[in-house]
Amino acid sequence: MTRPRLWLAALLTCMATLAAAQSTTSRDFDMLVQALPGSDFDTVESLVGQIAETGDERATDVLQALTEGDLHRLKSNEAVIIVRDVDGEDHAFDALTGESYGEIPRRGSSSIRVNNSLRRVISAAVGTLTLRHPDPAVRLEAAQAAFRAPDAAQTEALAAALDAETDPDVASALSEAVAVATLSQGTAPVDAQLAAVATIAARNDGIALSVLTPLVGSDQPEVAAAAAAAVDKIERVRKLWSGAQNVWFGLSLGSVLLLAAIGLAITFGVMGVINMAHGELVMLGAYTTFFVQDIIRTSFPGLFDWSLLIAAPLAFLVAGAMGVAIERGCVRFLYGRPLETLLATWGVSLILQQTVRSIFGPNNREVGNPSWMSGAFEIGQMTITYNRLWILIFSLAVFAALLFVMKRTPIGLQMRAVTQNRAMAANMGIRTGWVDAMTFGLGAGIAGLAGVALSQIDNVSPNLGQSYIVDSFMVVVFGGAGNIWGTLAGAFSIGIANKFLEPWSGAVLAKILVLVFIILFIQKRPRGLFAVRGRAVDG
Repeated sequence: MTRPRLWLAALLTCMATLAAAQSTTSRDFDMLVQALPGSDFDTVESLVGQIAETGDERATDVLQALTEGDLHRLKSNEAVIIVRDVDGEDHAFDALTGESYGEIPRRGSSSIRVNNSLRRVISAAVGTLTLRHPDPAVRLEAAQAAFRAPDAAQTEALAAALDAETDPDVASALSEAVAVATLSQGTAPVDAQLAAVATIAARNDGIALSVLTPLVGSDQPEVAAAAAAAVDKIERVRKLWSGAQNVWFGLSLGSVLLLAAIGLAITFGVMGVINMAHGELVMLGAYTTFFVQDIIRTSFPGLFDWSLLIAAPLAFLVAGAMGVAIERGCVRFLYGRPLETLLATWGVSLILQQTVRSIFGPNNREVGNPSWMSGAFEIGQMTITYNRLWILIFSLAVFAALLFVMKRTPIGLQMRAVTQNRAMAANMGIRTGWVDAMTFGLGAGIAGLAGVALSQIDNVSPNLGQSYIVDSFMVVVFGGAGNIWGTLAGAFSIGIANKFLEPWSGAVLAKILVLVFIILFIQKRPRGLFAVRGRAVDG
């Protein structure tokens, strides 16, 4: 016989052997399942173990049906069936072949009974089967389930699955499940328990803390000492991550405050006008975003992910135009009379609120997140949401754009000239009234951009701006009226301070404490962190 024929004969022999083995396993599985009805609990427990050992792909469904009370014996032909609900009716399916017997009468079958002890055995057997599943995602889910519900009886099965595992993520989850199962025994060797403590401690999270804390009182001194050291380390690590999370929350809040206050800073700094309608300009930006998204949802749904990019320039124009209208129609007649300006802009804010209520109604409006702003990711034990991250990036981009306008454009030069000395700027030919209108419009437009960002994290309602007007003034006064860098520093300082105070004082008291600090700070530095310099100011 030639060599190719020898190889072919060997291959056919192997295939025949495998087929025979598979056939034998299938017959064994069928016989074991058919033996379940009528057996006592001890016999059923033995059968369950043998069914799991066959590794048959039908074993998981059969064992799950058994533990849920859905595995029956059909009285008409003694077949073992799985009873499933189909449109509110009980239908029988052969446990071995999957053949449907259709709807069964009320007493046409008898359930194979199980008790709590048997349910634990079945659960362990199902876990063993899923731990050997060909899909890594299924194995990972099974390992995580074993970790969440540790069972000492599964230790050997988990260890065997770990030895055979090739996927690193599944292997890591299995090692943690083995460790928890080992610790749940209470009688494992000390070396094994110490290794398990080290494995769990490596997680450095709250779950590890909950697993290891009870072991601090262990009867075995070595295990208790290792657990205590691990708990101390985990608590230190968690405090560090908690501090990092608070810093992130503070930066996130600070970015919102920066957007809300930066327009107010240039308005207040250049003209000295206390604009109480600034919050309503933020609200107009949010409602512009809602209006744009509403049109896109109904007419151009494919453009929804671009909705914020479309809404941002429109919100800037709408709010900016309203700002120019407020300055030209009201504020310019009241320069030098701060109280009357405050009352007038407060009246404008009420008019804008009522106008929005009349057009859009008093209820909150839904503004959706584009797909690129949805979801979150983790860095260590810190969770970062995409919408907050993009708002931080957006606020810094707006800040950079405003710096460019103020430092590198003619209108920016004129604004700075008017800020430093209005009379001298007017004598040099600068139209201060036109600069005031453009400054008011620029500040209002930035408020509109703040509304676009706030629509992603807050309710869009006629009262949206009122939630941020006081905080905006706090940021401007603390940072230094008219100083853009001061607004940046003030926004992030106040945001971070709030988030560190909130855990032990509550949100309301934290705001009060920050306000008291700012009042005391202003007593020492009336011009804020970064005072604006100039002849008019210094004089």
